[in-house]
Amino acid sequence: MASANLRNELDCSFCLSTYTDPVMLRCGHNFCRVCIDRVLDTQDGSGVYYCPDCREEFQERPTLMRDFALCKIVKNIWQTDQHQEKMTGICCTYCVDSPVPAVRSCLHCEASLCDKHLRAHSKSAEHVLSDPSTLEKRKCSVHKKILVYYCTEDAACICVHCSVGEHQGHRVEMLDDASVKKKEKLKNVLQKLITEREETEERVRSLEERRRKAQEKAAGKVEKVISLCTNIRRWLDDLEMRVPSEIYRQEKEESQSLSALIHQLEIKKDELSRKMRHIEELCNMTDPLTVLQEPDTGDLCDPEEEGGDEDTGGHDKQPHDGDDLDVAVISHTLHTLCEVISGIRSGIYVEDSTDILLDVSTASNYIHISDNLKTATRKRENQNRPETEERFQGYQVMSRRGFTSGRHDWDVEGRRSYNWILGMCYPSIDRRGCQSYIGYNNKSWGLWRYDNQYSVIHDGEVIQLPVQISSDRVRICLDYEAGQLSFYELCDPIRHLHTFTATFSEPLHAALCIWDCSLKILGVSSNW
Repeated sequence: MASANLRNELDCSFCLSTYTDPVMLRCGHNFCRVCIDRVLDTQDGSGVYYCPDCREEFQERPTLMRDFALCKIVKNIWQTDQHQEKMTGICCTYCVDSPVPAVRSCLHCEASLCDKHLRAHSKSAEHVLSDPSTLEKRKCSVHKKILVYYCTEDAACICVHCSVGEHQGHRVEMLDDASVKKKEKLKNVLQKLITEREETEERVRSLEERRRKAQEKAAGKVEKVISLCTNIRRWLDDLEMRVPSEIYRQEKEESQSLSALIHQLEIKKDELSRKMRHIEELCNMTDPLTVLQEPDTGDLCDPEEEGGDEDTGGHDKQPHDGDDLDVAVISHTLHTLCEVISGIRSGIYVEDSTDILLDVSTASNYIHISDNLKTATRKRENQNRPETEERFQGYQVMSRRGFTSGRHDWDVEGRRSYNWILGMCYPSIDRRGCQSYIGYNNKSWGLWRYDNQYSVIHDGEVIQLPVQISSDRVRICLDYEAGQLSFYELCDPIRHLHTFTATFSEPLHAALCIWDCSLKILGVSSNW
């Protein structure tokens, strides 16, 4: 917006308003075209024309020359004023003759000021100046009066007229008093937010520490696996070098032994052939005297040679079989390798069994929980724990931990000749009445062992399984996302008993129901 000094320079000296279609006389003074035409019309009768400002005379009616530069300036200022007035919609309170856009508002005087009146306005601290729209916001939208009260019933700022109008009879407070009260409330809210933020920061620090430990644990496992794999490769290389060498060594020894035996048998074969030829010659002789003078046939056999079979093992005794090679080295090495691989599997996949702990606060008063929170035992004596809404009335207990994702499995050990139910349940399961037992409602799934027979139960429906019990151990496998809960008997080989399929909607907790025995959680493994 143009300053007040510039606006004064653009005022017509005749109408005292901003030029409208400004024109210029020969003397250089400017006037509105309408204004100067009226002046010159009044001078027509006198025969002399003169400038209203400098009184310079003209013999003839002066020609009015349009001042194009001034016209352009006035047009630009007028457009700027129109734009700002349209933007604020607020005019100066003191410009009563013609609306002039306000540039500031005084909250103390409750007035809007243009450039001209702003210069003359008080500069004291109590006269707080703000944007013109601020003052409008402090006025009642209905009565256009300053807001001075706060209606606590309607939670609204009101003016004097409102207090005796639609808010008459309501409890009202001065704005300052209401503001102080609201600030106190805001301070309380701020303090709660600060406390909550501090708790959040503490949780973040705790989670970061857990993440750091998890990373360290993972790095340790990776290092262990790499070390084990390195040892496996070294042992395999050693096995690859030693076993063939051992086989060839034993084969060489066996070959040497067989070669010596073959040599002895070849000598014996030659001697037998010689004796056979001699006997054949005797048989072909015609002279009886010569035949009779030869020793008996039995004398031709050397007694020592006949007993030589005993030294060599005889014809029926076979030489040492090459298949009976010493494989102790191979067996020992392979056994060691199996132990290494078992160690890897145990180190990587099997988690600590403390991942599932029984929740004593849910245990029936006739169920005893071991100190390590992994064994539940049916007792005839009341454990005298406090009765709470969480505690089962029946002979049951559930785990502390609940699963909401991932794949998990754990083993439970009991006795074949006793009765129990084990499975999983939602934390919202009833804790009283028959409907609270595992499988007797739609919030739990169980495997039931009764009278040396397996059954599965869910929502009160019992399905007897056509299998005979052969083991004291059962494995439970949960795949939360797939909606599958499976039971296996840990016999040799492992035997699948049953799989429930459902869409799980709550955390799943391990649950045990015991009538006359103990159940022990052996371990848990997870694949997140």
